[in-house]
Amino acid sequence: MITVNNLSLRFGKRILFEDVNIKFTDGNCYGIIGANGAGKSTFLKILSKEVDPTTGNFEISKGKRVAILTQNHFQFDEMPVIQTVLMGHKELWNIIQEKDALYAKPDFSEEDGIRVGDLENTFAEMDGWNAENSATEILSNLGVKSENHYKLVKELDGNQKVRVLLAQALFGNPDILILDEPTNDLDVHTISWLEDFLAGYEGIILVVSHDRHFLDAICTHIVDIDYSKMQIFSGNYSFWYESSQLILKQKADANKKAEDRIKELQEFIRRFSANASKSKQATSRKKALDKINLEDLKPSNRKYPGLQFNNVLREAGDQILTVSNISKMKEGQQLLKDISFTVNKGDKIAILSDTGLPITALLNILNGEDKDFTGNVSWGVTTSVSSIPNDNSHYFPKDSDLNLIDWLRQYSAEEKDETFIRGFLGRMLFSGEESLKKVSVLSGGEKMRCMFARMILLRANVLIFDEPTNHLDLESITALNNGMRDFRGTIIFTSRDHELTQTIANRIIEITPNGIIDKTMSYDEYIDSDKVREQREQLLGVNA
Repeated sequence: MITVNNLSLRFGKRILFEDVNIKFTDGNCYGIIGANGAGKSTFLKILSKEVDPTTGNFEISKGKRVAILTQNHFQFDEMPVIQTVLMGHKELWNIIQEKDALYAKPDFSEEDGIRVGDLENTFAEMDGWNAENSATEILSNLGVKSENHYKLVKELDGNQKVRVLLAQALFGNPDILILDEPTNDLDVHTISWLEDFLAGYEGIILVVSHDRHFLDAICTHIVDIDYSKMQIFSGNYSFWYESSQLILKQKADANKKAEDRIKELQEFIRRFSANASKSKQATSRKKALDKINLEDLKPSNRKYPGLQFNNVLREAGDQILTVSNISKMKEGQQLLKDISFTVNKGDKIAILSDTGLPITALLNILNGEDKDFTGNVSWGVTTSVSSIPNDNSHYFPKDSDLNLIDWLRQYSAEEKDETFIRGFLGRMLFSGEESLKKVSVLSGGEKMRCMFARMILLRANVLIFDEPTNHLDLESITALNNGMRDFRGTIIFTSRDHELTQTIANRIIEITPNGIIDKTMSYDEYIDSDKVREQREQLLGVNA
């Protein structure tokens, strides 16, 4: 158990959180959510003793081992991969080090022999003889190939380093796991393995993640950091979000009788409890939901940007897009080779690839930013296209003096009045004086909200998104998901957000070096399809 008592953290006049009193109990997974800058990662750093609180304290039950996913990707550069993983269990690693040092002594004494005997007993009790096998198994499951297990960490690329550090945190069955964005740089199959691993984990998990599908799969509780307060709610992210939205709707309905509200809430809990049986943390989550008190359900104070894309100037005709034999070379690398497909009206197509380069290359060709390619792109005469590129830096020059109002006015073809622009920025959560901010100083998340505002003002009937959830908090991701789902036009997009891809795409196109796979099906159906797997293996010429 972890008990947090009257915990506060302040930086000058800024209060991240104050008077936090909560308990984390064994067998539960707590997803910690909050707007960007709310203090999610900082709270984990307090629990891992990297940051001292301003006031208050926390207590961890005696004898409980804590494992932390480190964010310093260079900390173990000079260590072999396998040893880096073993270091995740500090007590075991210290025993290994002391044993090796004693055995290496040229003047090995009787006293040393007694000490070695004690160490060997403890080593055996900790299942030390199987430690290396366990470490290699975790590494392999996380996608680190066996030929890399004995290399130095610095010899691996960034993607592989992240997996090694995650293996370090998972190794040795710790009692408490503290994970900050553990799914970063993981592919969908590795994330699925991690979900299964954590579902069977019996200790305490504290996790910060922007991956809603991951949070839904593993979390039994949500810890909400909002307006400097911290509250625990039973259920996963979807339950927290939908329950808070339902209660907000009920509060707005002044005519709704109290008993009708209770019945609606009871039905809502019943539905989610039934769905929980399908999740990876089924048992614990269903128990939590079955025991929930209606009074525990509270509306959220969160604000969500207004991302509605249906204000199109005109509806597109039946002819949307034909792509014929597109090829693209960059710096001697073949990114695209003879890519051909037709986009139909109403398609919502997710573009997949093992790396992001071919996808970005294709989307930049489709949105007209890249003219250096062979082949042909033919848009229908009634189509209008707006895009969110992966790199939006050229929209926000560092030397620009434009404020948000003047910047957005450039893209408003019909209404340029300041009152209208201010109102529109307000929908993007830029209220009051924030609308006068210089675009040159915007954060990544603020730039993305500006790009969404631009897209809405352009009123296009075809939307292109290249990793649109980058830099976004959960509120903005959820709002984007809802806006894309409700859009009645055509969408071509790529995203590492599983939930977004699953709920938006009705068609999947995967780019391989030897052609494409084009299937009309959902994302989950696609990744679970044996026929798709066989086709991919044929195109790659290897076992995928």
